[in-house]
Formats: sequence, C-alpha cells, structure tokens
Amino acid sequence: MAQKLLRLLQTNFVLILICLLFLGTRLFRISGIPSSVYWDEASIGYNAYSVLTTGKDEWGEFMPLHFRAFGEFKLPVYIYSVTASEFIFGLTPLAVRLPAVIFGLLSIIGLYLLVLKLTSNKLLSLISSFLFAISSWFFIFSRTGYEAVAGLSFFIWATYFGILSFKKKWFFIFSTLSFILSYYSYNSFRVLTPFVLIPLLVFSFYKKKFAEVLISIIILVVSIIPIYKLYTKDSGLSRLQTVGTKSSIISNYIKNFSPEFLFVKGDSNPRSQIPGNGELYYLDAMFLLLGILYILKSKNYKFYAILGILLIAPIPAAITKENPHALRAILMSPILSVICAMGIYYFSSFFTKNKNILLTIIIVFYVLTFEGYIYKFGTEYNNLSRSAWQYEYKQIFENQKEGCVSDEFAQPYIFALFYHKVDPYYFRQTKILNKVSDWGFSTVKSFGNFDFPKICKN
Repeated sequence: MAQKLLRLLQTNFVLILICLLFLGTRLFRISGIPSSVYWDEASIGYNAYSVLTTGKDEWGEFMPLHFRAFGEFKLPVYIYSVTASEFIFGLTPLAVRLPAVIFGLLSIIGLYLLVLKLTSNKLLSLISSFLFAISSWFFIFSRTGYEAVAGLSFFIWATYFGILSFKKKWFFIFSTLSFILSYYSYNSFRVLTPFVLIPLLVFSFYKKKFAEVLISIIILVVSIIPIYKLYTKDSGLSRLQTVGTKSSIISNYIKNFSPEFLFVKGDSNPRSQIPGNGELYYLDAMFLLLGILYILKSKNYKFYAILGILLIAPIPAAITKENPHALRAILMSPILSVICAMGIYYFSSFFTKNKNILLTIIIVFYVLTFEGYIYKFGTEYNNLSRSAWQYEYKQIFENQKEGCVSDEFAQPYIFALFYHKVDPYYFRQTKILNKVSDWGFSTVKSFGNFDFPKICKN
C-alpha cells in the first residue's frame, strides 16, 4: 500500500504542487481579505447557522431546497456546505469562505482530468490546471463565499463523468447527478446545463444506453419540479424576467469577449476583480490566439467542443442586466485557461530542441505575473474595495449591540444576525417585516432591540 501511494504521489507530483499553490494563495489571510463579509456571504452564513442549530432557515422553513433569504431564493448546495464548515469553525468568515476554496480545488483537479481525457496529453492537462489555478478571473471567487464556484466545480465534473460514460456507461448517472448539483449551486448553470447535458443524452441514447438514459431522465424530472414550482408560484420568475429583459442580449454577449473586459479593466464590481485589472493577464493574449488556431487546425471534434463551451459560457451574463459580468460568465475562466494552455503547447512545438527550456521560461513569466497580482491583492485590495464588501456594517455591528441602524445601504439586519450570532429562534419571534419590494425582496423593519429605518432620526 505504501509503495502504491508513493508511486501515486510521484506520478502526480506536479499536479500536487499546483494544488498546493492554489491552497496557499487562497487560504492566505482568507478571513481578513476581503475586509468583511458582504450581504450575500452574511446571508449564506446565517442561513447555514440557522440550519445547523435549528434545522430550519432564517425564516423557519425546514431544510429548504430554495432559501428565501432576501426574497431572491438562494440555492442550497453552497449553504449546506457552509453548514458543515460552521460545525467545525462556527459562524465566521472563514467558515463561509472555506467551501469556495474546497470547490475551487476540486475544479482544478476536475479540469486536469477532463483535459487529460479529451487530449490524452498530460503536459497539456497540467498547464491547463496551472493557468486556471493562477487565473485572475478565478482568484477572488475561489477564496470568498461565492456559490458560483460550487456550480462550476460540479459542472466540470459532470462533463468529465459524461465523457467517461462513453466507455463506462453507468458514469452517466454520476454525470446527471453532478449536473443537478451544479444547477442547484448557481443559477447560471440552470441556463448552461441543457447545452451540454442534452447532447450527452442524445449520444447515450444513440449508443443504446437506454437504461442509463431513462434513469437520468427520471432523476432530472424530479430535480426540476422544485425549480418549476419556484418560477411559477414564487417570485423567482418575476425577478428573472425583470432582470432579463432590460437590454440587448447580443450586445451584452459581445461585451464578455471585449479586450477591455478581458485584459484592461475587467469586471467593474470590486468584489469580482482588483480594480484596474483585466480578467486575464496581458501574457494570455498571444497564447489565446495561438490556442484557437491550434484547435481549428486540429480537425478534432473534441477540441471543437472546447470552443463550443466557450461560446455558450457568457449566455447567463448576456441575458441579465449587468454586463460584462465575470461571475455569471465564470465558465469562461477554465475554458480560456485550456485554450491558453493549447496555445503555449502549440508555440513550444515550433522549438523541439529547446521545448522544455521554453516551457520553463513561459511558466516562470506566468509565476512572476501571478506574484505581482498576489502582491497587489495583499497590499491594496482592501483599501480599494472596503465599501463594496460593506465594511461599514462590520464596523457598526462590532460596536453596536442595539438601537437604530440605517437601512440606506440595504439589509443591515443580516449583518446584525451574522456578527452577533443571534439565536435564530429569537430572530423569528421578534422580527417585524417591511412590505415586499417590486423585485420580490423582503426587508426587516426590526428585531429584538434593533430598528432599521431608512434614516435614523438621532
């Protein structure tokens, strides 16, 4: 057994180094950068805490599949993973953010296996995972309490299991279950899943895997019933329509591929990116073009599928109001990493005699670029983004135990619950609600000794 473990470690030594690099950079000052939890993190953390201590969400619903939260109905996978984290670490920023690190790590490993399965090229797979691990697009998301990272991880593994099912048919069930977990993690994957799952279903049916297809369809139908109920009977659909009909879908879609977004300014939301940084490094630009050329010249339908997934990845961002949007288009991050890796591999193939030296130089340049990004994140990010992370509410509730707190910046009650670790039973018994807004959001007027008017008179 010891010899097998040693061989396994030796065979995957580089991948282990990539994983350690990922963990080290994500766990570094994870509770202090960003400087505070923002309202979604506080909501996720408190709902997980409420489930852990009472078996019910903050509003008293037993083990829900859709958490009402502010009225936008948060999805369950990340919240329940935070419940497990809080069992160990309590209601803390670390507990809320740690699952994102774990899901991010699983994404790195899953991408390696997926690319290896598609290309049968270990070097290309390692470069893909390395670029994904240091991606500036993925960095902040994979160290803060973002549900999208869970959705991305399950989506990558679902695709991997789907490809495995071509030869091992029962892996199709695992693929289906992973797709379900993906779209019960983050709404973008409710849009994206059909683009990948339906072709897999059709292909499996064509290969006469009738039992697997039938079981998968039954599981899918059962999983869709709560979603159908949410969008038809609750406020979920009205909010989706309100957001999704505001601007041109085509224009929004193109913005997610713009050089300004990818390389210059990135997402304008400071919670998504260090202000003034693109979603990709300038170093990526040449290798992206070479990677696309490599795919087109390959005449390999598996490689064409990579471009196909890239083309569908921005759709969830395109059909919503804010654009470009790094979080809703998060699937672009691993796909662009794979294409860049193909560009690096293609570029190095022109220098067969010095290929390893060239690859080493390129990797060193990427490490130095990432080091610069990490330095800026560690020294400047909090100063550039405090208000975006609602640091003011942290300051208020670390000092204020009762009284009036302005609702001017929305949902102060959730920060009171989070930072004071309020007993969920006490909150439910004492809360008074305002009217539900046009967007379907609910706000708390008061609970216990706290009041939350728009303006405090004293």
